[in-house]
Amino acid sequence: MKFFTSFFVTLIIIGLPVVTFGGDIKASHDINYPAGWQNWPSIAVSHRTDNNTIRIILGNEVAVEAARTGKTNPWPDGAILGKVVWKDIQLENWEEATVPGQFVHAEFMLKDSKKYSDTYGWGWARWVGSDQNPFNKGAQVCISCHTPVKDRDWVFTEPAQYPGMK
Repeated sequence: MKFFTSFFVTLIIIGLPVVTFGGDIKASHDINYPAGWQNWPSIAVSHRTDNNTIRIILGNEVAVEAARTGKTNPWPDGAILGKVVWKDIQLENWEEATVPGQFVHAEFMLKDSKKYSDTYGWGWARWVGSDQNPFNKGAQVCISCHTPVKDRDWVFTEPAQYPGMK
């Protein structure tokens, strides 16, 4: 019995890095797939009517703390913002409700003023589709979209306010 317990514990320990680090998902713009982003807290939501998508904006601990305390211009080094995107659909039995449909992509902004000084202090990465294929068309694609918010540290997100927040 002890052998089987030890054997299964060893298998779990050996298997954890594969689960934790995204297995075979390749890097995007030399940025590794962020481990565990699916469990990050939400910072905001958005609905884009120009391309019919719904997004939830998530953050690592550094980003969430900055969002909750209003320290987002500039965002602190170490902050990682994740944007998870779905096509929007209306519920069949409640057409007034817009909800997530097909998954589109997950994208991330990593704040490191020194490492990413050539891209305004941010590393930019995106993984497309349910297979999470890396989008490697260059950070300039991301920067050109974010140019209208360069005075907001290149971030569109307006953190959601929760009751009791200052």
